[in-house]
Amino acid sequence: MSVGTDLLNAPFPEMVKTLGVGIAEAQFELDLVSMKIARMMAGYAPDPEPEDGATASPPSGTPQRTMLVPLGDGNSYSLLELGFTPTFYQFVDTMIELKMSISMSRETNFARSSSTVNASVKGSVGFFSASAKMRVSSVSASYSAKYQYSAEGSSLMRTKLVPVPAPAILEERIRAMIAASATPAGG
Repeated sequence: MSVGTDLLNAPFPEMVKTLGVGIAEAQFELDLVSMKIARMMAGYAPDPEPEDGATASPPSGTPQRTMLVPLGDGNSYSLLELGFTPTFYQFVDTMIELKMSISMSRETNFARSSSTVNASVKGSVGFFSASAKMRVSSVSASYSAKYQYSAEGSSLMRTKLVPVPAPAILEERIRAMIAASATPAGG
């Protein structure tokens, strides 16, 4: 096994793709929620949530402003008319951090031992005498090899979410809707 192969097997491109798609989907959902809040702040009741995955049909006719704040002057106002604005959020500073530690070690041991035994023998029988000397050595050799491999990894995905002002054209259109609904029908 090579360390380079393990580094190539890290699913970094897949992580980047998944994070990017996740952020785009989350941004879309955040924008939808902010639009619902803007509608409610303009005094309109929220659209009913569709059931069983069906798409919501747009309300027929002119929507009625029902979510107004009554003030002591006898009039009721929307939160937008009172100066409140919806908050929109945006993802910034998205970062992927991948930490990987791969190590490989190889250990080889050679060992050799030897022992020497000296022996001498002398003897005589009648006329004959003999002597012998012997030296014996034994050698023992051993070989061992040990391989170790370990791989560790961790990843961190971090993103920062910050509030941003509502789009100016959205505020203009909401204010135009408020003005249109405040105008008496026939005036």
